[in-house]
Amino acid sequence: MPAVSPAVPAPPAVLDERAARRDLREQIARLERELAGALAAAFPRREPERGRSASAAAGPRLLGLGELEEIRDELAARIAALQRPPAAERLAAMRRAPAEHRWERVTSAELGEPGCRHWQVRPRLGLIGMLAGWWHVKLSSGCP
Repeated sequence: MPAVSPAVPAPPAVLDERAARRDLREQIARLERELAGALAAAFPRREPERGRSASAAAGPRLLGLGELEEIRDELAARIAALQRPPAAERLAAMRRAPAEHRWERVTSAELGEPGCRHWQVRPRLGLIGMLAGWWHVKLSSGCP
């Protein structure tokens, strides 16, 4: 009969912190590339001043997982803010439901575009359209 050795407990599962750090650093590098591309595409629009970013405030040191995640989340939020300005959201809402945005106006400057165009919700057919509830978004012809 073969001798049976006592069961040896498996070592506890340890989080491979090096792999997590490497993964977060790769995500941060990708997000920084996207942010640079979004800033270049958004020219002449400028990113609103926010002060120093979390990555710049951290300084030269070994960052923990929580700090790396914070930097990644901040970069993702900044990219999202650059890709869709608030005025663009308002214009999209005006186009979806013009009757809910009566007389609202969005200018090309608010959208970060050159020129002096503007979009305004107006009634179709003047007073008759206003009484009938016929609203639409009208684009101006440009500069006077």
